[in-house]
Amino acid sequence: MSIVVTGATGQLGRLVIDELLASVPASSVAAVVRDKEKAADLAERGVQLRIADYDRPETLADAFEAGDRVLLISANEVGRRVPQHTAVIAAAKAAGVAQLAYTGILGGPEADFELAAEHKETERLILASGLPHTFLRNGWYTENYTANLAPVLAHGAVVANAAEGRIASAARADYAAAAAAVLTGPAEEHANRVYELSGDTAWSLAEYAAEIARQTGREIAYTNVPAAAHLDILTGAGLPAPFAAILVDVDEAIQRGALAATSGDLARLIGRPTTPIADTIAGALRSA
Repeated sequence: MSIVVTGATGQLGRLVIDELLASVPASSVAAVVRDKEKAADLAERGVQLRIADYDRPETLADAFEAGDRVLLISANEVGRRVPQHTAVIAAAKAAGVAQLAYTGILGGPEADFELAAEHKETERLILASGLPHTFLRNGWYTENYTANLAPVLAHGAVVANAAEGRIASAARADYAAAAAAVLTGPAEEHANRVYELSGDTAWSLAEYAAEIARQTGREIAYTNVPAAAHLDILTGAGLPAPFAAILVDVDEAIQRGALAATSGDLARLIGRPTTPIADTIAGALRSA
C-alpha cells in the first residue's frame, strides 16, 4: 500500500509530497507524473514514480494498486478535466484503492460559478464509483493574487469586478498540509467525508490593496470595474478570452459571497491557524 499523489510535479502536488515526506517514509509515497525527468528530484528523495497521462487512459492501468490511498489533484486544463478525471477514477476503481481524495472547490454542489462545474461533475463521478472517498473542497489560494503582484506594483492598482465581496483564502501550503493529514490519518476517520477548506479570515480586495500599500509604502488603490470592462482589461493584457471570462465570472461569484465561507475545517485538519494574507504578501514581495 502506498500514498499516491497525482499531478505530483505541480505547485500543489510538490507541496503535498513535502508534507508527506515530513511524516512517512519516502518508500511509501508514490508520485503519478507524465514527465519522468521533471520528477527526477522526487525520485532522488526516494519517492516511487508511476508514469501516466490523464489524456491516455491506458497509461493509468499501473498508476494505482490495491489498498493505495490516492490524492487526485484536479487537472489544470479547464474544459478538459471531466474526461481526464473520469480516466483516473476508473483506474482507481479497477485497482481497488482504499481511499480516493479529491481537491474540489469550496461549496461543492452549491458553488454557482463556471469554474466549479467540472469539480461538481467529478464529485458526482466519484460518488457513482462507490470508492471510499474524501472531498477536499479547496477555497481560493492567496497565491492566485500574490503571483500577480508585478502589474499591481507597476500600475499602483488592484483591478477587479468583485466589488466588496470577501475571500477566505489560505496559502497553497495550508491546503497541501490538509491533504497530507487526510492521507496519513486514520482512513476510517476521513472515509466518505467532506471538508470545506478555507482560510480563517475573509478579506476584501480593498483590504488586500491596503496591505500591499502598507508593506511597500506605495499608493495602491483598489479599482472596482464593471464585468465587461474587466474582461477587456484581461484580454488586452493577453489572457485568452475564455480564461478571462472565467476570472470575471469568479469575481462576480465573490460579490455573491461564494468564496467567503470560513468553516474552520482547514485549521482543524492542519492543527494550526491558516496563513495570514499579510504573510503571503510579504513572501511574494521578497521574491519579486
